[in-house]
Amino acid sequence: MTRENINGRRLVGLFLLGTLLFNFPLMSLFNRPVLALGVPVFYLYLFATWLLIIFLTLIISRSNPDTQFPGHSE
Repeated sequence: MTRENINGRRLVGLFLLGTLLFNFPLMSLFNRPVLALGVPVFYLYLFATWLLIIFLTLIISRSNPDTQFPGHSE
């Protein structure tokens, strides 16, 4: 299995994670009239999750496709 295939699978998994995190049941847990650091918890959750998805996408996209996994040869 090549690195490009693994990166593609990771991006699909990241998409599914983002879909789960931005879906109704989890978002409704944070939709409360509570402030954290002077910011509503819902907004803090939205932007922190968004930042996490962007950061994980950056890590996956920057991984070197020429690197082989130990024990795998072409």
